[in-house]
Amino acid sequence: MDELSEDLELLPATRRALRHRIAVAQSEGRAPSVVAAVVRGGEVVWEGSRTSVEGHGPDGNVQYRIGSITKTFTAVLVMRLRDEGLLGLADPLEKHLPGTGVGDVTIAQLLAHTGGLAAETPGEWWERTPGALRPELADVLGDEPLRHAPGSRHHYSNPGYTLLGSLIEALRGKPWEEALRAEVLEPLGLERTSGSPQAPHAGGWAVHPWADLMMPEPLEDLGLMAPAGQLWSTTRDLARFADFLLRGDERVLGAESVREMRTSAAPPEPGLAEYGYGLGMQLTAQGGRRLAGHSGSLPGFVAGLWLSEADDVAAVVLANCTSGLPAASVAADLVAVVADAEPRFPRPWRPFAEADQVPLELCGPWYWGTSAQVVRLKADGSLELGPVGATGRSARFRAEPDGTWTGLSGYYAGETLRAVRRADGSVSHLDLASFVFTREPYDAGAPVPGGVDPQGWRGIG
Repeated sequence: MDELSEDLELLPATRRALRHRIAVAQSEGRAPSVVAAVVRGGEVVWEGSRTSVEGHGPDGNVQYRIGSITKTFTAVLVMRLRDEGLLGLADPLEKHLPGTGVGDVTIAQLLAHTGGLAAETPGEWWERTPGALRPELADVLGDEPLRHAPGSRHHYSNPGYTLLGSLIEALRGKPWEEALRAEVLEPLGLERTSGSPQAPHAGGWAVHPWADLMMPEPLEDLGLMAPAGQLWSTTRDLARFADFLLRGDERVLGAESVREMRTSAAPPEPGLAEYGYGLGMQLTAQGGRRLAGHSGSLPGFVAGLWLSEADDVAAVVLANCTSGLPAASVAADLVAVVADAEPRFPRPWRPFAEADQVPLELCGPWYWGTSAQVVRLKADGSLELGPVGATGRSARFRAEPDGTWTGLSGYYAGETLRAVRRADGSVSHLDLASFVFTREPYDAGAPVPGGVDPQGWRGIG
């Protein structure tokens, strides 16, 4: 092992800070119980719990209801369908699930809550009523399912994920939960995640707002709304799921697809989605640290899961109270405690191997007009294009078999970077989405659009 390799075990002071944070959360949030876990470097490095109610002492194996974190599981199933070529994210829903009345809404819009659908179902509070009372999609959508023009804004929609669950069932030919178990839960080893509670599990409680009294909450099967919030899980299972959302797993979704889920696909919504919303994942920031994950709540339960890609840290918090304990905020705090107290060690620098194909002729400075850019080859074989100064467009590019490069991020995502060669095989310039990058500012030997003044660079006479 390298002498700079990071020891995954947390320092005693860090562990105490984590215990203190959930102790404060349980006390101030007046929760019967709270359980939490932290993942770093792909391993669970800390578990903790706090309870004051006899018979509710939890650990990482006790199930809690996770509410809307279920949506992220549903989104994974949809992304699998996309990766298999069974649908496109730009496809209208009508193409695969006809007759809904909102068929012009696209799959991507449903995933990112930009389809304009209502936030909730018509009729009674769906989270506290039996799902059997909503046997058809029409009972979930109502007579006026849209509140905004599709694509015009972010508007969080629980019925939108019911539609995605029905889409999965239509294309897989099996119930949503059955598809989820076969394609996600079993491959990832999430044995304690299920649609119905399995012992040991916590009971859901309402805590009186003005007195220290409790009342049990009903535990309803959500029926068609299940893909929006049905699941029960444990901190250990969700810790493993969080690590999957960070790294990917080729048995379920590759790294690029989970990165796509973590990328904003919706405009910011002040007070709700300040940093936009990905494909089934909420995006936020705390102390300058960008986080991806999801919050969740159902009567009797609150949940939070956040991960920081830059720090390789994730945290999960579950509690059995209807309100009071801000589980998502506490999870973000746990990420910050670990990341700030024990910063991630950078990977050791290593040169490429002799056998590696290194496109050195593409590396180094280039100019778009007079704007200085630099191309760097990363250790994973991708290219990174960015400004020499502090401001400008940056993007990563993936190598393609035909010698081109495809943009993976930023302004150039999906665009093609091509090295244009001279007759002798040397690189004349780079072509990127109609932009010409040259080795010198306005290189007269390159086909700069509009041409280059034949007198070249000069001062004022």
